[in-house]
Amino acid sequence: MLVVDSSVWIDYFNGRPTPQTDVLFQCLGEEPVIVGDIILLEVLQGFRAERHVQLARELLLALQIANMLNTPLALQSARNFRSLRQRGVSVRKTVDCIIATWCIEHGLPLLHADRDFLPFEEFLGLQAVHRG
Repeated sequence: MLVVDSSVWIDYFNGRPTPQTDVLFQCLGEEPVIVGDIILLEVLQGFRAERHVQLARELLLALQIANMLNTPLALQSARNFRSLRQRGVSVRKTVDCIIATWCIEHGLPLLHADRDFLPFEEFLGLQAVHRG
C-alpha cells in the first residue's frame, strides 16, 4: 500500500516517463494505491480540458481516497513544520507538510517526485518509495 503524490500523477497524466511513473504503472492493479483528498484536488485543478478532468477523475476515484486533514493531523503538521524550521529547513508548501505528516502518522510510504519531501525523509521518518 502506498500514497502517490500529485508530482507523480501529473507526470503520469502528461505521459512523461520517469522512474516514479514507472513505479506507479507497476503498482496500479498490483497493490493498493491511496490518493489523498488534497492530492486529488491538486491533480484535478491542473487540467485544462474538461474531458481530461473527467477521465482523470474516474481513474483516481476508482482508487482508495483518504481524507488527509483533521484536527490532530493539523496539530502534528504544525509540529513537523516547526521541527524542520528549527533545523533550518524552510517548508515551502503547507500542503506538502500535510501530506508528509499524514504518511508518517499512518506508516505509509509516499511515491513522489518533489524535493520538498526530502527533509521529511531525512529528519522526520517519512518513508519514500525508491524502486525502479
